[in-house]
Amino acid sequence: MGLKSTRCSRWLALRWFVCAVSAPILCAAGVTAQAQPVATAPAVYPTPQSLTLTGPDLKLGTSLLLVRGDKVDAETEALVRRVLTAAGVDTVRVVKRLPKRFAGDYALIGTVNDAVVKAALNATGTTAPTRAESYVLTMRQQASGALIVLAGADADGLYYAAQSLRQIVAQGRFPALTISDYPSMPVRGTIEGFYGKPWSMAQRAAHIEFLSGLKANTYIYSPKDDIYARDKWREPYPSETLKDLGNLVAQANRQHVNFVYAVSPGPSICYSDPADLAHIRAKFAALRGVGVRSFYVALDDIEYKKWNCTADEAAFGPSGEEAAAKAQASLLNAVQADLAASGHGELIMVPTEYYDAKVSPYKTALAATLDPRVVIQWTGTDTVPPSISVADARNATKAFGRKTLLWDNYPVNDFGESAGRLLMAPYARREAGLSAELSGIVSNPMNQEVASRPAVTGLVAFAWNDQGYDAERTWRAAARDLARNDPQVTQALLTFFDTQHLAPTFGNQPWQAQAPQLRAAINRVRDALAGTDIAERQVALNALSQRADDLANAPDRIRTGVTDKGFVEEAAPWLAATAFWGKALRLTVEGLEATDAQTAADRFAAAQGLAAEASKLRTIPGATRPEGPIRIADGVLDVFINEAPKLIYWPEKAK
Repeated sequence: MGLKSTRCSRWLALRWFVCAVSAPILCAAGVTAQAQPVATAPAVYPTPQSLTLTGPDLKLGTSLLLVRGDKVDAETEALVRRVLTAAGVDTVRVVKRLPKRFAGDYALIGTVNDAVVKAALNATGTTAPTRAESYVLTMRQQASGALIVLAGADADGLYYAAQSLRQIVAQGRFPALTISDYPSMPVRGTIEGFYGKPWSMAQRAAHIEFLSGLKANTYIYSPKDDIYARDKWREPYPSETLKDLGNLVAQANRQHVNFVYAVSPGPSICYSDPADLAHIRAKFAALRGVGVRSFYVALDDIEYKKWNCTADEAAFGPSGEEAAAKAQASLLNAVQADLAASGHGELIMVPTEYYDAKVSPYKTALAATLDPRVVIQWTGTDTVPPSISVADARNATKAFGRKTLLWDNYPVNDFGESAGRLLMAPYARREAGLSAELSGIVSNPMNQEVASRPAVTGLVAFAWNDQGYDAERTWRAAARDLARNDPQVTQALLTFFDTQHLAPTFGNQPWQAQAPQLRAAINRVRDALAGTDIAERQVALNALSQRADDLANAPDRIRTGVTDKGFVEEAAPWLAATAFWGKALRLTVEGLEATDAQTAADRFAAAQGLAAEASKLRTIPGATRPEGPIRIADGVLDVFINEAPKLIYWPEKAK
């Protein structure tokens, strides 16, 4: 009776809520409103430019008829088929056109040049996409079946429509909606440009697939420690390495990611020597032979006020900033002419003065002499800038004589201030509106490929739609993606990310604070201990105790719940240290809650012992540059655990 009564009261309460919210007039008249399923907008990242719900969710049967346009590439069709299979469609049969009267479920994929696509868009009253890389995805009930239309302005746009469909169906739904979408910036992706151990070919392959799922379109191969790209740039690659690079290029091309190959000749090049130009041409020809179509010359982190050869002084005059810029432009213009002659379009370069937006003799000379087709990269107002505004980018445009491609040094961790850290804060403090002043953004990631993904997800989402970008929501979506949508694993990851929230610069002030969530919980305890409200004190201590347990338990939950074991391997010492620190924090709270001095002293001592053990853990040898002790919520956890014994006073101690 009690259970039945409880169920009845819950039903009546729910019915009253639905009635009161949805139809208050009917409720007042004593008419019972029927609860109807409510359609809600799915989460899609990057945030689309436009998403409109058009009706209740759809239900697909186990079979579907597929209409395929003339120029649908195999990878896009395969992705759509995988999505349909995941949604429970067992049988997909290809037909030539949509019927006049629907009987069953249909999907149509193609570009706007296909007559069947134009007809479907007209029939559904949907505007055709026209911008480069744009797409429309519409899903709706049509007579006695569902209709799904994926239409791209081009092959890239069609592939992105399929990626949006993948994300939606992964949430277990088929909402009736129309998405009209396009990228705000033409270039979006990453540059493997860090110092230290380069990624393996397998890591690069995984990263390219990850980028493709986010509608990113660029991966720049420029690891500083690839000796055949920098120190031995004149020498050809071993045949096996060249073959492996070719396999990566083929994968990138299939997945609509532009593989850009970069050579870094700056430390030793003689700009006026025809032989060195020939070496670059030979290097690029070899990469062209395995499918590369986009190229890059990196001239960063080199001495530019001293010539590498006497011939350059004869050709360009005494060494200096302006002479260096003219010499570099001479070389790059020749390479650009080669690319144009082969039909491969633009060349990208990173200048020696890649930082700040100030006008200088070097930048002025480069702007004046460099072929306007050559794309210039820029890292912002500093090598690791705390923020980038529209005005900053506008100043860079003025200084370099063209819109720049932003090389954003986040979350790269190859500099001293980042030693012992994973950089896992959200991508933030880049101003909406930058799409009007930049040709694109690429992230320089960490040595740790999978651990870089939360930040890279944010950067790509910002580049796709900077006006609609939400840093916190995108960050959480990246955690859900690593957790394969498991809510407990997602929360464990976010708890761990909070301990790696600090984003350093080359100076003393980080551009994102360390452990903001944990700091807030600790500060509530400090405030409560400073007051006289015993109940408030216990509430704050209980909350911090729960956070300590979450910290201590997060590593095991991540190890067992994250299906990409690359993350677990990369973060292994950080996860081990987090468990120590979580237990140390719990003991510290127990010390503050203790009812006698000896218990408190024992708990505090045990906590500091665990903190000392955690402090002994170091980064994986050879995996990160620079190496160092693992840092977990440093400046927050360690300070609180050390200071906690001083926050209370025991009279017994004074005797």
